[in-house]
Amino acid sequence: MKEIITPYADSSASKKEQVATMFDNIATNYDFLNHFLSFGIDIVWRKKTIRLLKPFSPKYILDVATGTGDLAITALSLKPDKVIGVDISEKMIAVGQAKLKKMKLTDKIQLLPGDSEKLIFNDNTFDAVTVAFGIRNFENLEKGLQDIHRVLKPNGVVAILEFSMPTTFPVKQLYAFYFKNILPVIGKLISKDYAAYTYLPSSVIAFPQGAAMAKILTAVGFDTTKVIPVTFGIATIYIAQKA
Repeated sequence: MKEIITPYADSSASKKEQVATMFDNIATNYDFLNHFLSFGIDIVWRKKTIRLLKPFSPKYILDVATGTGDLAITALSLKPDKVIGVDISEKMIAVGQAKLKKMKLTDKIQLLPGDSEKLIFNDNTFDAVTVAFGIRNFENLEKGLQDIHRVLKPNGVVAILEFSMPTTFPVKQLYAFYFKNILPVIGKLISKDYAAYTYLPSSVIAFPQGAAMAKILTAVGFDTTKVIPVTFGIATIYIAQKA
């Protein structure tokens, strides 16, 4: 049986409940830590993910595990009619809504609390679905991907941006050291939740990457899957289309 990686090893709560708690705990500092711990490269990755959707000209976009809405905001460069973001953490949504209000984007983007594996939307609703750094937090990866497939229109596309482990020397060794030894310490100092930033490397290591993830996407019904490593394989973008 596949091991389920959770943020709080001593908790009896489900992974879904623990993930919601974890993000509630770090919501206030989440944006700062994202950019600080990745040296701002996460912004470049998000822009590239959205650029890969340009040929599909999506007008109605769903951003799953939206957090504070960074990818949803980036998606506005595609000039869609509407972007909806959903996230299991209500505090992350609250931070995101405040950000949208400040940026005067509440007419373009709607953020809603919701379970990424039980989406509240009808079948065949969206032209595109995006997920950035959230797919590995699903309690049941296949179930979540099946629901994303369900809400996409025929020929709709999913774009997934997720951390991965580099495989080439010396990036692999340097990244592993930073990921396991430096990142958790900085994360704890700023967020006050040590578990969140020890869970991060553990969840990335356990997550199916590259061809393994492409195989899962195919198994749940997607085709035309592209696997695009970025920045020496520190992250990977997956593009898959619904038939």
